[in-house]
This record gives sequence, structure tokens and C-alpha cells, in this order.
Amino acid sequence: MKRFMAMLNRNKTKDPPPTKLLEFAEQLCQDLQNSSPSLEKLVGAMMGCKHKMYFLTNIHIVRACVFVHTHNGQYDTACRLLEYCEAKEKEELVQLWHEIHYQRFMEEHHTDFLTPLQKFRCRKRNPPPNSLCPEGLKNRNYSDEVRQQLHRFAAEVTANPNKEQREGLARNLNLQPTQVYNWFANYRRRQKS
Repeated sequence: MKRFMAMLNRNKTKDPPPTKLLEFAEQLCQDLQNSSPSLEKLVGAMMGCKHKMYFLTNIHIVRACVFVHTHNGQYDTACRLLEYCEAKEKEELVQLWHEIHYQRFMEEHHTDFLTPLQKFRCRKRNPPPNSLCPEGLKNRNYSDEVRQQLHRFAAEVTANPNKEQREGLARNLNLQPTQVYNWFANYRRRQKS
């Protein structure tokens, strides 16, 4: 740690910082991941210097920073860090985003774990920003055309199609048979209520 701090001080005016400094920071983040006070000191040094954005291109450093901030209850700071970091591992960044919100929810509701439904609701209420999902969030809803055809089939033919009918619909609508099966099961459930 002392070697890193000395190296950071020696290179504080260099722009960009030497690759060796960034690699050293990455290695320290991996080595200290279970040592909260030391990791906190390291993160404080990296986030307090002018090379902050260079450090935030590395997923191991980003993960360490998020861990420290969430451990200290600084959820908004952790979210902003993810929103503006330049790490390339977008899927892992999205997962970290969700983990931050799970932690916040558990703290607010004084619970030690979340059910799958609670996690789902937490993700729905706190979608990741566009900087983490440049292609947008995956939409699980069917297109209007597909929904219209499924509704038409349910109204004109049957709301409880047999296996052959479901497979035919799946082929025609470019869906999986299980998707068609689930759509009709949900449709019947909605009709009852």
C-alpha cells in the first residue's frame, strides 16, 4: 500500500498516468477485496486524485469502489460512479448497478435477503442508465402485431389451445412454444380476475 501511495504521488502530474500505476491499483484492489479498511484507504486515494477517470476504466477498481461506497451506505455515490465510469464490461456494470439497489432495499427494509420477486421489482424501479445499456434494456413484451394475433386467436378460436395449435402459433409468430403456452396461461388468469 505504501509503495502504491508513493508511486501515486510521484506520478500525480503525469497525464495519462503510467500503465504500471494502473496495473498496480488493479492488483491491490484484487488483493484487498476482503480487507475493508485498507481497501477504503486505497479507494479514497484513487478517487481523490486527478487520475480518477483513468482508474475507472478498470472493472476490478470499479468493483472495489462500488463495494466501499455501498459498504458505507453511499448508494447514490456508487451509482454515479457506475454511470460515468469507462469500464468496458457493461454486463458486469449492470449487475453491480442492481446489487447496489438490492443492498439499499435490504437496508431500508431491515432484511438479510431478497426474494426473486423483490429483486425483480427492485430492478424495475431502478433501471440502469443508458450509459450502461447503450442498446437499451431488453423488452420482454411482444410487439403489438404479435399481441393482436394472440388476442384474436383467443377470442375467435380458443383461449386454451392444444399442443398442436400452440406449436403452429409459435411457428407463425416466431416465438417458442413455451412463450405461447405462458401467454395463454396468463391471458386466462387475467380473464378470471
